[in-house]
Amino acid sequence: QVQLVESGGGLVQAGGSLRLSCAASGSIFSIINMDWYRQAPGKQRELVAAYNWGGSTNYGDSVKGRFTISRDSAKNTVYLQMNSLKPEDTGVYYCNGKIVNSGRAFAEYWGQGTQVSVTS
Repeated sequence: QVQLVESGGGLVQAGGSLRLSCAASGSIFSIINMDWYRQAPGKQRELVAAYNWGGSTNYGDSVKGRFTISRDSAKNTVYLQMNSLKPEDTGVYYCNGKIVNSGRAFAEYWGQGTQVSVTS
């Protein structure tokens, strides 16, 4: 009933910037959280940034001060502005949504993932 559509990944040099987008669509009653995770080759998936729909945010330690998560409530969309990118930021970035659908059922949804590659 709900899907997440991601965009914005790509290839960038160290020190550069990228902006990721994740739009939730479908039969949405309410959004609890929309968050960004990433997974590098051979490593476990980790939280990058979290946005609670009440307005609070949370960041992983490795990206604090460099990444910013924001939202456009009218579009059910979250953005991840990534500045001062480092090679260790390379990985597949996934959008995660904790959403109550129109049938009032809670579920957790994942986007397809978008590749971010940072060259040294």
